[in-house]
Amino acid sequence: MNKNFLQKGSGLVEILVAVFIFSIILGSLVTASNMYLSGAGDSLKYAKGAYLAQEGIEAVKTIRDNNWNNISVLADNTDYFLYFDTSSSTNNIWKTTSISSFTDSFFLRRFRLNSVNRDSNGRIVSGGGTSDLNTKKITVYVSWPSKTGTTTKTLSTYVTNLFK
Repeated sequence: MNKNFLQKGSGLVEILVAVFIFSIILGSLVTASNMYLSGAGDSLKYAKGAYLAQEGIEAVKTIRDNNWNNISVLADNTDYFLYFDTSSSTNNIWKTTSISSFTDSFFLRRFRLNSVNRDSNGRIVSGGGTSDLNTKKITVYVSWPSKTGTTTKTLSTYVTNLFK
């Protein structure tokens, strides 16, 4: 009689162990899928931030192409923002402003210009040398909020007065 009682109880224990194992596996799958979906969303934001930084570089080059004075009059180490002026239907152009604005109400894009110095061989140097009034270093920053704080993508290049 005692043996029969143990056999009935062992079936219940097996079911409880199976349910416990199944719940652990199911919980792990849900956690893994949440992590994947979260990472996929972050990757999309990072890719868009990189695209906006590259577009910012191209926009400043377009401003430079319209007139070098549009670039040369901007103060060094000052944040500027870009906007696309559509006030004239025949002449839509990029312009700069000191008023911050968000792209897609999410990404903040700004840029800074820095003077460039050259050594006696014409190479760009970080210290000393002679100031090159026809070259500026541009750095574009694109920032957006993320789970861990603010994420920023940065791109830098040089722009030169091509039409001097």
